[in-house]
Amino acid sequence: AIAGAYGVRGEARVKSFTADPLAFADYAPLESEDGARQFSVKVTRPVAGGFAARLGGVPTREAAEALKGTRLYAPRDRLPPLETDEFYHADLIGLAAFDTGGAPLGRVLAVDDFGAGDVIDIGGPGLRTLTLPFTRAVVPTVDIAQGRVVIDPPAEVIAPDFGKEDAAEGDDG
Repeated sequence: AIAGAYGVRGEARVKSFTADPLAFADYAPLESEDGARQFSVKVTRPVAGGFAARLGGVPTREAAEALKGTRLYAPRDRLPPLETDEFYHADLIGLAAFDTGGAPLGRVLAVDDFGAGDVIDIGGPGLRTLTLPFTRAVVPTVDIAQGRVVIDPPAEVIAPDFGKEDAAEGDDG
């Protein structure tokens, strides 16, 4: 993602979300989310929160600053092959989520890594969001072909009314 301009010569500050943070440039040209723009990438130096990079077609500081917030994507055919039981986060978003008994829990809303390992958010319209560790113990089954994951959440995080809007909201007792 482009975090803004860096310096006065048109470099952009880029935040990388690849397993090897510097490897994002290996997948260039990167595309904007809508695919309307492509950017060649030349990393110039590490900076706080990411890297400074020259992006093709971005000649000035003002042009780089105008791209702040733009998400950059690598075409799937440039991504490395996955090992068994590895998944691209984008492939998990939207999968139906079920508990081990087959009851629906919602859908995968997000998969994030905040530094202590991946977490998976499960929920949907009218449902509370449940954030759980994305581990084999908690997510024993990921079946992308069938469009589903099986969740085995720790008992202490599932209340009997899970899946309903917070029933206690506005309740004083």
